[in-house]
Order: sequence, then structure tokens, then C-alpha cells
Amino acid sequence: MDRETPLIIITGPTCSGKTSLALKLAETHPIEVISADSMQVYRYMDIATAKPTLKERSVVAHHIIDVINPDQEFNAGMFVTMAREKIEDIRARSKIPLVVGGTGLYIKALVYGLCAAPSRAERYRSILHGLIHKKGLSYLYEALLKMDPDVARKISPKDEPRIIRALEIIFLTGKRLSNIQKVHGFSTPLLDVRIACLLPDRDILYARINSRVIKMIDAGLIDETKNLLAMGYHPGLRSMKSLAYKHVAGFLSSKVSMEEAIRLIQRDTRRYAKRQITWFKGEHNINFFDESSKAISVIDKGLLNPGNSIGDK
Repeated sequence: MDRETPLIIITGPTCSGKTSLALKLAETHPIEVISADSMQVYRYMDIATAKPTLKERSVVAHHIIDVINPDQEFNAGMFVTMAREKIEDIRARSKIPLVVGGTGLYIKALVYGLCAAPSRAERYRSILHGLIHKKGLSYLYEALLKMDPDVARKISPKDEPRIIRALEIIFLTGKRLSNIQKVHGFSTPLLDVRIACLLPDRDILYARINSRVIKMIDAGLIDETKNLLAMGYHPGLRSMKSLAYKHVAGFLSSKVSMEEAIRLIQRDTRRYAKRQITWFKGEHNINFFDESSKAISVIDKGLLNPGNSIGDK
């Protein structure tokens, strides 16, 4: 595959069938998967992140999985650097890179590049974390709503890392992140891409989510969380605050019952899927499919004849 070949991206909310679709395509094409998932980068976190199994990874090579420990930093910039290197490497070996994942920010950064923003400033972060400890995260979110409402409305009031980052940028530059993003524009793609988004009917998606949570418990999520805690990865870590681990940790510390932990995981995962859907629907040049079978034939057409748009019927 030469460098001019369009890059195929499969995205969608959690439980939409992205991994299954990639494995199906790999039956007829020399594909290697580049994961665009902000949680699958962590080692030791397999069940709650719905990581491809070892068997699935033996069938199709997966990249940018298990690259850092749960207490290490990972961000969109690091993803873009790794992903670009993997794309070049895979193509150099005459294989087809297939980006698969539901972290919209990673995909957007890969396609359009990152806007110019300052590096982290620990002095400001320390102050902001102190305010969270004293007054709660809601206090910072309300402050962000006043200082940069356009960005605040796109961020969950519980998304501590993104709230801190947006405020940090204001303190460092005196500029709103929304204004920096407007200058960047995210309007000129750096890569020629074909993006397919799996978007099942909401009732079907939510039923899958509820079912997956039960399967995760049956697969050993409790023991996986116990092992993480035993290794010293405390519940306050960003990685451990993900949808499932924090509620399982709550169960292990007797704060909630198992039934309540399951209910909370299901609820939060549905809410996360809703936020993902909102993100994808707000982006440009994404082709939506309610069924994997429809996406397969169209993506297959794009892979076999890259001159076509993946959205061509």
C-alpha cells in the first residue's frame, strides 16, 4: 500500500461492534489494526476496556494496546505520534492499516492534527486539584462555564482531566481553548481518510451495554480490579476512574452492593455511549451505518477500490 492510499477508520460508541467488524474484514484483506481507544492503552486492564482477546490479536495484529501502565500519562498527542508511525510501518510491509476505536478526540487529532496549545503546567494543576479537594469538581466546571462556555458545554461536568486542561490553557495563555480551536479550524484534513461509524438503534445498543456488563462480571472483572488495587493502582488514578473500575472498587470497599455496582456501571456506560454519539454526529465526513453487514460491503468496496469514497453506494 502506498502513502496515497486512503486510511480506513472504523469508529462508533462502545458496544457498537467495531472489533467484530475489523475481524470480519481481516478475513479477506491483509489488515492490521491501530487501536484508537483511550483505555486500551493501559496494561492489566483487559476486561472493563473490552480489549481484543489474545486469540483475536493472534488472528489480526493490534497496535497501541498495552503500551503504558495505569498510573502513566497518555494523551492525544502521544496517540497521534504512535499512530502515524504505525501507519507508515504497516504500509511499508504492504499491509492495510485500519484505525479502530471510539475515542473521538484521538481520531480527530489524527485526521486534522492538534491545535497549538501549551504544555502541561504542574503549578497550575496543583492549584486546580487543590480547589477540587476543597470545593469539588463542580466548582471548577462552573468556573469554566463562565470563562469558556463553548468548551465547557462540550465537556462532561465529571470529566476532570479535560476541565483542568481547559482552565490550565486559559491561565497559561490568557486565551480560551475554544478560540485556539477556532483558529486551528479542524477543517483541513492532514490525511485522506474514509470514516465509518457504527451506530445501532439506541435500544439495541443499550441492551448490548447492559448485557456486556454482566459478561464482564462473569469474565472476572472483580478479580481484575482486585489485582489492580493489589499492584498499587489506587482508585484515584484517572485510569481507575473509568466506567467500571471505580464502581467495582466501591463494591470491594463495601460502599455499594454488587447489584448496585452493576447498575451504576450499566448506567454510566450508557451515558458514555450517549456522549460518544453526540460527538460523532457533530463531526464532518463521517458515514453512519446501523448494521455491521452494511458497513462491511461499503468498506470492502473502499479497500478494494480506494478511489471510491467509503460513503459511495
